[in-house]
Amino acid sequence: MKKRNKLSRETLALRKPFTRQFYRKNRLMFFLTALAAVLFAFSGLLIPWLMQQILDVASGAAARFTLPQLVLITAALVGVIGLTHLLNVYCHPRFVARAIRQYKDYAFGEIAKKSINSFLGENTSTYLSALSNDTMSIETNYLEKIFTLVEELMLFFGAFALMFFYSPLLTLVGFGLSLFPVIASLLAGNRLARQEKQVSDRNESFLATVKDMLTGFSVVKSFKAEREIVRLFAQANALAQDAKCRRRRTEIAIHATGIVAGLIAQMGVFLFGSYLALSGRGVTVGIVLAFVQMMNYVVNPISDVPQILANRKAANALIDKLAAALHGNVRREGKPIGKKLEDAIELKDLSFAYEKEKPVLKHVSFRFEAGKSYAVVGGSGSGKSTLLNLLMGSRGDYRGQILYDGNELRSVSTDSLYDLVSIVQQNVFVFNSSIRDNITMFRDFAKEDLERAVRMSGLSGFIRERGAGYQCGENGGGLSGGERQRVSIARCLLRGTPVLLVDEATASLDAATAFSVTNSILDISGLTRVIVTHRLEEALLRKYDRILVLRNGEAEETGTFDELMAKKAYFYSLFTVSQ
Repeated sequence: MKKRNKLSRETLALRKPFTRQFYRKNRLMFFLTALAAVLFAFSGLLIPWLMQQILDVASGAAARFTLPQLVLITAALVGVIGLTHLLNVYCHPRFVARAIRQYKDYAFGEIAKKSINSFLGENTSTYLSALSNDTMSIETNYLEKIFTLVEELMLFFGAFALMFFYSPLLTLVGFGLSLFPVIASLLAGNRLARQEKQVSDRNESFLATVKDMLTGFSVVKSFKAEREIVRLFAQANALAQDAKCRRRRTEIAIHATGIVAGLIAQMGVFLFGSYLALSGRGVTVGIVLAFVQMMNYVVNPISDVPQILANRKAANALIDKLAAALHGNVRREGKPIGKKLEDAIELKDLSFAYEKEKPVLKHVSFRFEAGKSYAVVGGSGSGKSTLLNLLMGSRGDYRGQILYDGNELRSVSTDSLYDLVSIVQQNVFVFNSSIRDNITMFRDFAKEDLERAVRMSGLSGFIRERGAGYQCGENGGGLSGGERQRVSIARCLLRGTPVLLVDEATASLDAATAFSVTNSILDISGLTRVIVTHRLEEALLRKYDRILVLRNGEAEETGTFDELMAKKAYFYSLFTVSQ
């Protein structure tokens, strides 16, 4: 029990920052929309009272107001209802729009805080689903229903209060008839919350399937696997729709329970009220008809409120799911370090494994001195790319140490690290925007700095031909592989960080362009360069201050090109085979 309470407190603590976004800078719209709901409820309660007064006047029973006075009261009531509608039309949509916008902005801001490695170990469809279907459900079942809940609860309790004023006995009968179905419907809410989460999970899986199929479409076509892929799509689609069907069935059952219970309560009160009127126990025809009208205010909440509360609970489950996903794999902030590498990046007995008992790096020790150039070479699977990713702070679960000027990387803040280091990777993402925006990453830079990065990355000819405003297309579909790689190189050169990590950045370029780009990077003075390369060209290898040779995750050899060639060991074999 204590463990459950603890988990519940943790869940609420994670949920709170998300639900707070609904009301941030939005309290006025919330208050005015809530006021409109209160006025709607108050106006609704006056209608059966007016009906009772009018009927009693018409039947000759004792009444507090004359017919002309009741006409004026009716006109005033209609005016209040009209103004309330105008207030609601203005405020309600604005509250919901800002609330959901701020919620999504906050959620995406939290996604941006995740570590570089997060999306290698997480399913991005979790976030696609959370920011699309789940958000729509939260908007419909949570935000839109807040004011419906306020209005119906006020009508429910206000109607009972007015009914109690008219006839305590008849009111108690109505209350007793309506109590049981309310409890039954509320209990069904737990099932609806579970089913809403199942719908989210199935939709997440469906999105992942669709994303995989579209991303790998060329592979599907080349292997003629269309029939199998269509079958997998149909399976994922069926599972998602089955989950929605189960949720919808529960919603209908809750609603039906409320309708049946409401009908029993309404007819029971009507029959018992008629009995009291006929027996002359202080209940007039007007009061009986007023009771019938007010029972609508009792019946509707009996039918609607349990479902609203159940849907609200289900929406909270979706918020909790997103909050829990965002809580993991967040790089904890550490201490700031200088924006310039003064001494060195040092590896001390560095070991790392993605899976236990399958080490990728084993006891690697090396020193990358400030301002120098280093090549990292080795066969496929030797741990070259993993080493660069660790230098970028992608994982903290390595053994040994990674020291930036003596500061252990695990204790360094992300902002400080990214002010110091940038990386050019094999896989380049290009936004659906202009070539200029993709190079600058939507920020402003000096014209001469931009031109220098464009020239050094080999993009000058492309921009002369197509212009800096050329639209790259979704995921760079308008660019060749080599052009996308040049964009990535230009980004890093433009940033001008003191340390540049390059992971097979020229793999998609032709030999001449690759040589030119790498040579330009090596000619930059004052820059610390760590370059993973499979191109073993003597002219370039001689320009590196030192070469680190990895073999099966271990530092097999280190030295200059001439030193390694003189040893005639592993590097010598690699170089000889590549020629």
